[in-house]
Amino acid sequence: MAVYTVHEPPRRSDDALAHAERFAFVRDGFYWAAFLFGPLWIAWRRLWLALLLYIVAVGAIGAALSLARAPDDAQFLVFLLVALLLGFEAGSLVRWTLRRRRWKNVGVVIADRLEAAERRFFDQWVEVPPQSAPPAAPAGPWAARTPGERGDVIGLFPQPDARP
Repeated sequence: MAVYTVHEPPRRSDDALAHAERFAFVRDGFYWAAFLFGPLWIAWRRLWLALLLYIVAVGAIGAALSLARAPDDAQFLVFLLVALLLGFEAGSLVRWTLRRRRWKNVGVVIADRLEAAERRFFDQWVEVPPQSAPPAAPAGPWAARTPGERGDVIGLFPQPDARP
């Protein structure tokens, strides 16, 4: 099962249905597309600041490796580790960007698929109308007594030091 974080956008003047359609569900886990196509995935998701930081970081790492005259195998391994890190932290980059855009994290949902996560979240997000009358008290001789009338006894016996 996947874990999704739910993010609510800043409120506009639109109705509740249009506002609910703008909610973002971000899956927590490994993103294969971010691992394989790092900068393209970042640009596709329009994470512009993250793309700029990625380009600066990869450029700095590449310059440091070339100045250190690292072998090609070591350079490949370092860039593979950077891609692996991006694959693991892609969801965090999306959450970071949403937080910078003033979106609120409103919950966490566990579900098999995105559609199931949306359904599960919005089923609980919708307010339940208040009941017209409070629920009836349970019947029985113990229901009429308040906790103070019961004494300080915890267990099956009605009085302290009582033996069967």
